[in-house]
Amino acid sequence: MRFELRKPIVDDVPGIAALINDFSGKGLLLPRPLSDVYEHLRDFVVSEREGVLIGCAALHVVWEHLGEIRSLAVVQEARGSGAGRALVEFCLQEAFELGVGRVFVLTYETRFFERFGFHECSKQDLPQKVWKDCVRCPKFPDCDEISMVLDLGKDMR
Repeated sequence: MRFELRKPIVDDVPGIAALINDFSGKGLLLPRPLSDVYEHLRDFVVSEREGVLIGCAALHVVWEHLGEIRSLAVVQEARGSGAGRALVEFCLQEAFELGVGRVFVLTYETRFFERFGFHECSKQDLPQKVWKDCVRCPKFPDCDEISMVLDLGKDMR
């Protein structure tokens, strides 16, 4: 399956929100209202095939040298196509270019992220995330997502 990666435009927001909220309905992602996607649109990258949105991800800068990949979602029909991998690679390259030295994820898909070099860590190692976002999450304090982190090297290839 061929697809393209690109930065989104405002017209993509309803599709991004629908994709995220579809995964949210399955308990795999937190819901994101339209207003939040509009507000953070510049954090996102999307993948599309023949003009149809098939995936999205966002790199959110949390703190000095700390970023989070979040809202990673790929439609079922595009699973295994490399779209998810490409979205994560895009976010990691963007983090590197911004000077973000450490990237983390909260996920249920640990094996997927291990392929990029992420390793499990304690949520306590991410106090900026815990006190900014997690305390407002409906799953707090009993979150079952796994926190993983990747320290970016000086040379991203």
